[in-house]
Amino acid sequence: MAFLEFSGFKGGTFRRAAFALLAAALTVSAAPALAEYPVTTLATLLDRAQIEDLLVNYYENFGVTDDNFATYYVGDGVLDVNGLVARGREQIEDLYKKTAEGTPKRPGRFHMLLTNPRVVIHGDSATADVVWTGIISETPVSTPRFVEQGREHDELVKRNGRWYFKHRIITSDGGMPAMFEKSYQKR
Repeated sequence: MAFLEFSGFKGGTFRRAAFALLAAALTVSAAPALAEYPVTTLATLLDRAQIEDLLVNYYENFGVTDDNFATYYVGDGVLDVNGLVARGREQIEDLYKKTAEGTPKRPGRFHMLLTNPRVVIHGDSATADVVWTGIISETPVSTPRFVEQGREHDELVKRNGRWYFKHRIITSDGGMPAMFEKSYQKR
């Protein structure tokens, strides 16, 4: 107590100062987290499953069929692949053709793995972030090997009960085809 009196704090003054510091500390610790996501509901779980199905269906056909990939987009959708940007379904389809022509053909079976999905639903819009990894199996007995990897950020919208891509940003982190060397943007 002698120290408190010596330093200018006397009984009630010290208690008030201590209480004010404690209240400030509790207020700071009670603040909401900055990375807080919307609450998960049955409806958002269904939307998330539909978006994950969209991504799986898209990549299941990627490099295997001549599927019209522009149908996965809204009419004014945007596709950005390593800095090459297409707007609208016609340009998007042209970019897919250009990418197919500029990507080396690999023997065997190609699979795309989607990992670390983060899907956040906001009513009739959503965002999805995934890491993608391309794997090639040249024969059924050969050891599969990684051939490419990157990240994807998607903005999606729900129209008539179905999810579509509104804006996609696809970025290679490894195994990028040479056709993207000039347009590539580190993100």
